[in-house]
Amino acid sequence: MEQNWFIRMSETTNKWLVVVNPNASIRKCEKDWPEIERLLLQEQIEFDAIKTTHPRHAIEIVRDNINTKGYKKIISIGGDGTNNEVINGIFSQQRFPTQEIQMGVIPVGTGNDWRRTFDIPLDYPQNVKIIKEGKSFLHDIGKVTYFNHGDPQVRYFLNAAGTGLDEMVCGRTNKMKAEGKGGSVRYMLSTASCLLNYKCVHIQLEVDDQLVFDDEILSLSVGNGKYNGGGMMMMRDAIPDDGLFDITVIKKVGLMKFAANINNLYNGTFIDKLKEVSTYRGKKIRIISIPAHKLLLETEGETLTNSPFDFEMMPKAIQMIIK
Repeated sequence: MEQNWFIRMSETTNKWLVVVNPNASIRKCEKDWPEIERLLLQEQIEFDAIKTTHPRHAIEIVRDNINTKGYKKIISIGGDGTNNEVINGIFSQQRFPTQEIQMGVIPVGTGNDWRRTFDIPLDYPQNVKIIKEGKSFLHDIGKVTYFNHGDPQVRYFLNAAGTGLDEMVCGRTNKMKAEGKGGSVRYMLSTASCLLNYKCVHIQLEVDDQLVFDDEILSLSVGNGKYNGGGMMMMRDAIPDDGLFDITVIKKVGLMKFAANINNLYNGTFIDKLKEVSTYRGKKIRIISIPAHKLLLETEGETLTNSPFDFEMMPKAIQMIIK
């Protein structure tokens, strides 16, 4: 058995491992995959493709295939949730330093927030050409430790994480997707419904071991990228390779006032226009809810339980393919 494992571990390949989430964007990815496959072949990109069949399957696919077959180039085809699973597969494998691994993205999801920071288009021919050209960028990765029924767990994320209203909307959206419902109109209706029913939670926020916030929140976002929540510019000044998290906190705010600033969430000007907004920047973050264990967190569509949440920055940790 040990000899067989050594043989598998000694294998290497120059092919791309393509991870396809057929369920992305209410199964749009399944419909569009033949076109994407044709474009990859047309550009003479050598690859092996595997489709996911269940939640977290991409983590297993990426981890196991890197460990046994030596892939160092991965393409994620799906939404931000698919990207998140691919990232967690890369960071749970034990074969290569993550800085040696390249990851490209062909966005087919609902939110597609990571690609917005880099102005990556929603156009398959252009996406494939970007991957073919192979311009890489050493991207920071966030690591968060949380507690699932008292047991410490770790999750990595590429773009952003959020709690409060952000997590509530994410949970509602995931439920809608599971029921085969989606689209921007339904997403906005879901956001409005959550806003009406959301009850503010008291949190304590520590940044680089300093208590900087101790109050009720409507929403809190942590990110390497600028966007979260389907195009909202929540971390307006984020830089994905500066080794720092950007944090945006929105305190309890009146419903009418928040609704009047919805458009400002999409261009980042709400940070200047709402006195209830605070921003911070740091390498290490801790979020604690009062009472304890009341808060949930979402990382690119994955809901995590419970607080405290401890964030650690992993600077320049992976090669992302960008324009």
